[in-house]
Amino acid sequence: MAEHHFHLKADWPGGRNSEGYIEAGNLKTKISIPQEMDGPGIGTNPDEMLLGAAATCYVITLAAMIERAKLPLKEMSHESEGIVDVTNGIITYKKIIHRPTVLLKETATEEHYSKLKKLVEKAEKSCMISRAIQGNVVLELQATIR
Repeated sequence: MAEHHFHLKADWPGGRNSEGYIEAGNLKTKISIPQEMDGPGIGTNPDEMLLGAAATCYVITLAAMIERAKLPLKEMSHESEGIVDVTNGIITYKKIIHRPTVLLKETATEEHYSKLKKLVEKAEKSCMISRAIQGNVVLELQATIR
């Protein structure tokens, strides 16, 4: 069994509306509460970071699966949307919607497209971030395959 350890260092100078700084490997950025939640909106925030973790994990997992399946990939892009609910002062990360767009080369067969449809769904269930938040955040998939 292999374990990988990742470390993050955070500096936070003051109260709720301060701005801080995080550093984790290649990630180096300012952080604060988003403007939508009456914060200063400087740098990134936990809501964007969870969305970023889920989206990058999904798209990297999908890309690896497509490569291993030797599908004739022409191009792929991805968008994700995070929905956070604030009710009675309780903040809940409600849903993440992944919207991958995958285009295969003109030489692709029906078998390739059938396999791709399965992989698009499998990647969402296989990604470690999806597995980590499963049961707490609804994950929805709206794929475009061409």
